[in-house]
Amino acid sequence: MKFFVQTAAAVLSLAGAFSAEAADKVRFGTNWLAQAEHGGFYQALADGTYARHGLAVEIVPGGPQANNRLLLPTSRIEFAMGGNMLQAFAAVEQNVPTIVVAAMFQKDPQVFMSHPGQGRDTFKSLVGAPIYLGKDLVAATFPWLRMEYGFRDADLRPYNFNSGPFLANKQSVQQGYATAEPFAIEKQAGFKPNVFLLADHGFDTYSTTIETRLDLVQKRPDLVQRFVNASIIGWYTYLNSDNTKANALIKRDNPDMSDEQIAFSIAKMKEYGIVDSGDSKKSGIGAMTDERQKSFFDKMVKSGVVKASIDYRRAYTLQFVNKSVGMDGAK
Repeated sequence: MKFFVQTAAAVLSLAGAFSAEAADKVRFGTNWLAQAEHGGFYQALADGTYARHGLAVEIVPGGPQANNRLLLPTSRIEFAMGGNMLQAFAAVEQNVPTIVVAAMFQKDPQVFMSHPGQGRDTFKSLVGAPIYLGKDLVAATFPWLRMEYGFRDADLRPYNFNSGPFLANKQSVQQGYATAEPFAIEKQAGFKPNVFLLADHGFDTYSTTIETRLDLVQKRPDLVQRFVNASIIGWYTYLNSDNTKANALIKRDNPDMSDEQIAFSIAKMKEYGIVDSGDSKKSGIGAMTDERQKSFFDKMVKSGVVKASIDYRRAYTLQFVNKSVGMDGAK
């Protein structure tokens, strides 16, 4: 019996060593500093979901001095977090060999904020107000707003990630993310701003996408599928179960992140259905459809943001999503 126990223990030890050696090493580059908006990925790392899918994942945080998307086509990382589909359309136009394989956010978290009780309490009433926008939104989002709602170039003001001008002018509007800037305004100025999610007013791009290289899709589809599946499960767990260990990893990678901010971000992701709404309710987190992709592409062509000649269908694939992964544990 003693020999059997020792032999069994040795076998288990060897199996564990083999599993560790056999795990595929994967580097995943995020698009900004660690935060709750990356929580599902950190959850899959913290609770062993990636490991159970045969993956040894390293999360490479982004930030003001990093651009992880540039590391993807050069094979320095295997997966990257995209912002929205405009980046993927641009990659097709520039013949960059990358492709979107999943969309963790059904809604882009971009918002406009206004002061309550100042006659700017509906989305349409924002037209004509001074509006503080960063260069990226001016180039990528504002042309659609101008076409769809009549926003005016004359009202544009530069936004340098300082809310002082917005707070000083009660008639003004400022960009932000549903999970971040409203919290900062509440803490800084002591009031809750009106918050308008652009996704709820027709800006229907997917967001927080998972991108990879075309060669990995072609040569290692199993690797791509495992990473997508594990990330999806991570998001279900992060939003619906114990996320303590994931949040600890987020704060390790971003020491400036507070528990209060994390809690606010999670609450807003749930409130607005950022991660789990629309197609994800029937097909699982990460879901994408051809119809939704075409809708957004057509809007961006009509507003002059992207060229009609781009074959937008090369920007993404449905091969790895819409499989209801993780839905049995969703709450």
